[in-house]
Amino acid sequence: MRIVIGADHAGFALKNIVIRTLEAWGYDVEDNGTYDTTPVDFPLITREVCDPLRAGEYERGILICGTGIGASMAANKIPGIRAALCHDVYSAHQCVEHDNANVLCLGAQIVGDRLALDLVRTFLAAEWSNDPIFRRRVDQLAELEQAAADERHPNNPA
Repeated sequence: MRIVIGADHAGFALKNIVIRTLEAWGYDVEDNGTYDTTPVDFPLITREVCDPLRAGEYERGILICGTGIGASMAANKIPGIRAALCHDVYSAHQCVEHDNANVLCLGAQIVGDRLALDLVRTFLAAEWSNDPIFRRRVDQLAELEQAAADERHPNNPA
C-alpha cells in the first residue's frame, strides 16, 4: 500500500516517527512536508497530501497537526476526500469500514507516539465493508459534495 503523509510544524516530530515506523512495517511512504518546525499553515500541507491521493497516486493519506482538527476540516473541503480525526482505535477502523475514509488525521498534541502508531496500524489494516447500507451512505456523502459544488458554480444564478 502506498501512503502519503504530511504535517504542519506542530505535527512534524510525530510525522517523522510515523514515517520511520511505516517504512519498518514495509509500507511505501511519501513525505509531502513539512520538513522542519518552521511554522506552516495546515491547509497548504493538506493540499500536498490530498491532491496526489485524489489523483490515485496513493491508497491512503495521513495528516498530522496540533489537534488534528484543522487538518480534518481542511481535508474534508476537498472533493473525494473522506478524512477522519481519530483519537481511539475503534474510530480508526470504523471510519474505513463504514465510511470509506481515505485520510487519517491525528493530533500530535493530543495522542502520544504509541497511540498514534496503534491508530495508524488500525486505519491501514481496515477495509471498507461495501455493505449496501454503508455504500448508500458514502454515495450520499458524494451527493452532498456535488450539491455544494453545484451551488458554488459560477453559472448558478443563486
